[in-house]
Amino acid sequence: MTPSELTTIDWIWLGIGFAGQALFSMRFLIQWISSERQRKSVIPVAFWYFSIAGGLTLLAYAIHRRDPVFILGQLTGVFIYARNLYFIHTASRPPA
Repeated sequence: MTPSELTTIDWIWLGIGFAGQALFSMRFLIQWISSERQRKSVIPVAFWYFSIAGGLTLLAYAIHRRDPVFILGQLTGVFIYARNLYFIHTASRPPA
């Protein structure tokens, strides 16, 4: 499909796909900056939030594209990112 053959909806979904990829890529920049500041390898909580935001956006794009490989990959990732955030937030609560 050439750019002139794309509909408005196609352009919107293409934008959603690129936005998801940008969100997903930001997590690496955040992790790198945090590690440089602390002079050791760290994974900040923002890494997991960008992972979920990017993963969910890319999942929506994959569903729109009807790509089962991409859908399965993003579903698995989003589950793992959410689970990591669950561990982070339950570990920071005082014991009952």
